[in-house]
Amino acid sequence: MRPRDASMLHCAFSLSCVWKLTCVALCTAVLSAPSFAAAEPKITLWHAYTGAEQQGLSRAIEAFRSQHPDLSVEVLTLPFGAYSSKLEAAIPAGRGPDLFIDAHERLPIYLERHLIDPFTSFEQEAAFEPRQLDVLRDQGALYGIPLSVKSAALYVNTTLVPDPSALSSFDAIARLRASLPASVYPLAFQADDPYYLAGFLHANEAQLIDERGEYGFSGGGAERTLALLRHWSQTGVLPEEPSADLIKRLFASGHAATMVGGPWLAPDLPRSLSWRVIPLPPLHEGGAPLEPFVTIEAAYLARHARQGQVTPERDRWARELALFLARGKGALVRAEIGGQVVAARTLSVPDDNIANPLIEVFRTAASHGRPMSIHPHMRRVWEPAQRAAKKALRGEGEVGNALSEGRRRFDDAVRPMPEPASPTPLLLVIGVLLLIAAVKLVRQASDPIFRARVRASVPAYAYVTHALIAVVLLVIGPLTIGAVTSFFAGKGRDLYYVGLANYVDILTARGGDLFASGSFWFVLLVTMLWTVCNLVAHIMLGVTLALLLVRVTGRTSRFYRVLLILPWAVPSYVTALAWKGMFHRQFGAINALLDAFGVESINWFAQFSTAFAANLSTNAWLGFPFMMVVTLGALTSIPRELYEAASVDGATASQQLRFITLPMIRPVLAPAVAMGAVWTFNMFNVIFLVSGGEPDGTTEVLVSEAYRWAFTRSSQYGYAAAYAVLIFGILVIGTRMMNPWLEEKKA
Repeated sequence: MRPRDASMLHCAFSLSCVWKLTCVALCTAVLSAPSFAAAEPKITLWHAYTGAEQQGLSRAIEAFRSQHPDLSVEVLTLPFGAYSSKLEAAIPAGRGPDLFIDAHERLPIYLERHLIDPFTSFEQEAAFEPRQLDVLRDQGALYGIPLSVKSAALYVNTTLVPDPSALSSFDAIARLRASLPASVYPLAFQADDPYYLAGFLHANEAQLIDERGEYGFSGGGAERTLALLRHWSQTGVLPEEPSADLIKRLFASGHAATMVGGPWLAPDLPRSLSWRVIPLPPLHEGGAPLEPFVTIEAAYLARHARQGQVTPERDRWARELALFLARGKGALVRAEIGGQVVAARTLSVPDDNIANPLIEVFRTAASHGRPMSIHPHMRRVWEPAQRAAKKALRGEGEVGNALSEGRRRFDDAVRPMPEPASPTPLLLVIGVLLLIAAVKLVRQASDPIFRARVRASVPAYAYVTHALIAVVLLVIGPLTIGAVTSFFAGKGRDLYYVGLANYVDILTARGGDLFASGSFWFVLLVTMLWTVCNLVAHIMLGVTLALLLVRVTGRTSRFYRVLLILPWAVPSYVTALAWKGMFHRQFGAINALLDAFGVESINWFAQFSTAFAANLSTNAWLGFPFMMVVTLGALTSIPRELYEAASVDGATASQQLRFITLPMIRPVLAPAVAMGAVWTFNMFNVIFLVSGGEPDGTTEVLVSEAYRWAFTRSSQYGYAAAYAVLIFGILVIGTRMMNPWLEEKKA
């Protein structure tokens, strides 16, 4: 499990999704509420493991059950990207687990939101390294039991490098460039990922964040690190635009001599590949080994796991299970089957020899590393640091300027929340509106004609009641919650009323330049440009292809129609990831075509124009089938007699298109254009998956910017909700402005 949050839902729909899931959960709870008089004790464990790690954990729990046959243990596996949000939503509501497994750096968040209880009277401290326990303490209390440690090491292809011991430093790895084939990289790793970048920073006496939570990714050490990695990228030591999937594929296919990665990569390597793992060597000859980040995965006790069902017995069994997984036979099983580097110094079983050299190597690598900081600002440094690294590695200007921009983004993300405000003005406004509504309702109720109409409509209300309930629960409810949340600030359950402060901060760019990169007004302009360009592309492609297809008859027509609808049928995230791969600078199909015609390869995500064009091409591919289908339906409804009469009058094909076809399909295209505008305005997948907002956040749209404020920048849900309300307001105004045009076309 990677020690980072990955999420793929955007903020504009997150509140709606939470509301829907809450409704479903309430209904499920009512219909299938468990009996409180269960015959046997039961505890629940949540985790996000997959593959061999999940199998090892399952076998360990089976061993625990065999020792305690009267105990029921329920295990729930959750997707890694949604794991944290599920915990934060379920535990306060009393629907969470008794025990859950997660990385140590999330401890401050769980403490801040009151989600965990401490392990009292813990007497097994000698079994663990002190630093593993230190990062799981707060004010002297231990809140997690270490289960495993994870850190990066160096994978070596022994076919290309028969003697891994010769790799005495990363300088020695870089020198392999002279002896390896041109298609083989000496080193492959995610150089723009702060997690892997940390070890190189530490070697240059720099860091991502200091003990006080201040941004540390700046200064001479950080500049030297990025300058070296940029040099390696430009000279072919490292691949350009590295991603996790690309790095793994290069090493697995023999196109990378070495790879920096964690133990989670080993199960995915092919059996035919000959490889070894060694601890990370020094950066330069004679130096100390690199100190990568170390993640300690621990078992945590959830607070209020089951409302009305938390008993001392359940709490005792949860603690017993955590200790069993950490030290006893459970730890041995997790190591042997799951391949995990268990945290305990000894396994406390008769035979604790694990014949797995891979585990010992990663244990040694972890002993050289630094546990990731548990300061609350640690997770807020990822986005600005990664964007600064990407910008520097692409060669965009000076490294120092990229680092300065990263600091500015970090300072913006961690700035203090707005001050609390008095809710009195809002309550007065609500009271006045309710009074006006009540007066209006009383006037209508006193009208005999109105009362007669209501009585006559009573039977019809019975037919629409279920639809009204669904609309209230799934549409009006989430919109109302989002609007109310936008008036609050804070995190988790610690929200407080701030009035219009979130809106003021957004509209004034928090006191900065109104049209700076990342400001609301700059992102709004990009979003409007994005929407207009996409609509033009969709209409031109869709109408043109429909006009061509309507002339084709027979089986050929069916074949082409199915073929052209396929882009619409494929899930958008699959298409977005495929197009992102095609735009890769070194391995993408687009640049391969340009090379074939003698055109120099383009770094598509290094400039706004090319990154915007990449996003536009992807979304045009996704959107034209809808316009094509709508246009085909409109074309089939045009009477053929009109064309015959025009031909008799001597009208040319272009005149028939201008005076018959286009006017006849306009009434059908008008609502399709309006729908397409709304969809494109909120198109999250393409922006997030193709360009990721690069370069430097200039291709973000409003909905992706709202997502980042909700899930990657301090989890400022009130601020993100204000973004969502503004998006809703812009769309309402935009569609209202289009109404006269739509009605004119229908007429």
